[in-house]
Amino acid sequence: MSDKKVTIIAITFLLTAGQFCIASSDSKVDNSMLQVYLPRDITVKDNTILMGQIAVIRGPQTLTNKADEIAMGQIVAGQEIVIDRQTLLSRLACNGIPASSVTLSGAEKITVKKQQRIIRGTEFIEQAKSFFEKNEPAGSVSQKTVLKVPADLAIPVEAKDVKLVCRLAQGNSAGQATVYVAVFADGKEIDVRQVSFNLKYNCRAAAAAVDIPAGAVLGTDNIKITNAVSNSPEPADWKPPYGLIAKRRLAANTVIRADMTGSAKPATVVGRNQTVIIKIEKGGLLITAMGKTMQDACAGDYIKVRNADSQRIIVAKVNEDGTVEPVF
Repeated sequence: MSDKKVTIIAITFLLTAGQFCIASSDSKVDNSMLQVYLPRDITVKDNTILMGQIAVIRGPQTLTNKADEIAMGQIVAGQEIVIDRQTLLSRLACNGIPASSVTLSGAEKITVKKQQRIIRGTEFIEQAKSFFEKNEPAGSVSQKTVLKVPADLAIPVEAKDVKLVCRLAQGNSAGQATVYVAVFADGKEIDVRQVSFNLKYNCRAAAAAVDIPAGAVLGTDNIKITNAVSNSPEPADWKPPYGLIAKRRLAANTVIRADMTGSAKPATVVGRNQTVIIKIEKGGLLITAMGKTMQDACAGDYIKVRNADSQRIIVAKVNEDGTVEPVF
């Protein structure tokens, strides 16, 4: 082997041995320090966050045991806490482990969440809808529209015997109903959500079958009964407006409201200054006399009548046949 080759091999061996010594020296330095690896995200089970739960800690046993038990704060279900490197080093320093004894690696900050169970807003809606359908007036509500989806609820994963209990809100209007959904865990109420519905009802309605002039009497020949959807339930005493008169012209297919109709005026039976028969009938005895009315009147009205013989003015009830009966 030439002298040149021997020299190259010797130099290579010396360099490799030097690197090995340096690596061994660095390894010794690392082993004497607290090495902390930070993950980007971590989920914990307990309310108290310990450093050993959120970071991977290596190093001398005395340092790792102390670092594992350092408290990093409190957390509850639904909460999210961010811990950066500076905060972690500060907590270590407060517990007698200076930053000069710590080697950090991994993420710049940790996002800590608590293990939890999520009750979705849609689950609150389904519970409220099922409860309302069992407690609403039978067959009256045709549509239920949720006004707003309630927020999700996070509860501790360790919570046992979780129940959703519903109740109707007081003072619900005809067009809207609210159901409160309470969340119970281990027999204790921990939160409540509100679910409100906009309500529609099936009902009957009368509509003009043809153009109806003002003053016309409504009947089966000019109105039709249809099914409709309303913001209010159908009144218990609802009936078709047969026999009423139109207060104004109603175009065909117009839905007829109460303010569009009025009672038909009864026909006038007697007129003013009309000669009528005054009739008194008692115990099979009929007494009649002639009189003159002092005003127009319909059947059933009470009017003043002047007796043709005595000229005395009496009060009499108008009969359907046009006769009048004195009132004593």
